[in-house]
Amino acid sequence: MAFIELHTKKLEHNFNFLNKLFSASNIQWGIVTKLLCGNSDFIREIARLGCRQMMDSRVSNLQTIKKINPEIETIYIKPPAKRALKSIVKYADISFNTELATIKLLSEEAGRQNKIHKVIIMIEMGDLREGVMGDDLMDFYGKIFNLPNIKVVGIGANLNCLNGIMPSEDKLIQLSLYSQLIQTRFNKTIPLVSGGSSVTVPLIFKHLVPKGVNHFRIGETLFFGKDLFSDKLVPGMQRDVFMVFAEIIELNEKPLVPSGEIGTNVAGEIKVFDEGDYGKTTYRAILDIGLLDIDIKNLEPLDKGVAFQGASSDMIVLDLGVRKPKYKVGDLVAFRVNYMGTLSILNSDYISKKVV
Repeated sequence: MAFIELHTKKLEHNFNFLNKLFSASNIQWGIVTKLLCGNSDFIREIARLGCRQMMDSRVSNLQTIKKINPEIETIYIKPPAKRALKSIVKYADISFNTELATIKLLSEEAGRQNKIHKVIIMIEMGDLREGVMGDDLMDFYGKIFNLPNIKVVGIGANLNCLNGIMPSEDKLIQLSLYSQLIQTRFNKTIPLVSGGSSVTVPLIFKHLVPKGVNHFRIGETLFFGKDLFSDKLVPGMQRDVFMVFAEIIELNEKPLVPSGEIGTNVAGEIKVFDEGDYGKTTYRAILDIGLLDIDIKNLEPLDKGVAFQGASSDMIVLDLGVRKPKYKVGDLVAFRVNYMGTLSILNSDYISKKVV
């Protein structure tokens, strides 16, 4: 049976690395847990690290966090849907917002729950996902500062998530200046300038994060140790916090080229084969995992001697080469997995999840 492992020692190493990095830069940070898809065992491991803030884009996952540790501050990190406001106020201490009408409804719901709900207003900085336009910012803030049961605790921005616009020193300075202008205009204090995500971490090493930016939201760099500018491992961090293992359920020597009329396969592909491979054979292993669980482009076999031959909904086929392989039916094949692959696996009810 296929499964995914979370390696806690590597996770703890990366957490301590980032905690030291942010502390040295006087930056607060929280962990984005949406990758974990609400898995309580994995969230419990995050809580044990001593993090004080967790963020997610699913209310049910925030509910799980609160059940595990009610003292952890929770942040809902996308503009709230009106139909979810009751749960958001209940389980999210802070929410990211861009719509005045929604914040007014949050104010009303917070009043009904006898709470003060905190908000961070997201600003459009060029990636064209969520965010208030800069020209509308002063008017927007002027209308929400006096709403009852609402406390404005920050200004924020998202980059790279939709159109791949990368963060830069200039964009972070602009975000920091927006915060200063708002505080001066309305004589209010905005404690958080949330300009950082995993893609912004490399700017810290280059000393390109202005002092005014004091809050980061980190997921991918924690779990994969990646520099998202270079797509390489951050020196001093560890990879393979997550590993995927799949069991061989069939192993046979088979022709390289299929026989019969070729049509479109279940993945919508029309395969093309080299005529020079007719008559040749290779050893093939079938694994108990498929496209229903993960796209093979998001997997990397640790064994460099195997290659992907293809995949269907429930099975992946590996080419083990022309020599009799070291594997047998029942053996496990190990894979590195990237962010999107981990997200797919953790969102699958058919793949076991293990803490190591």
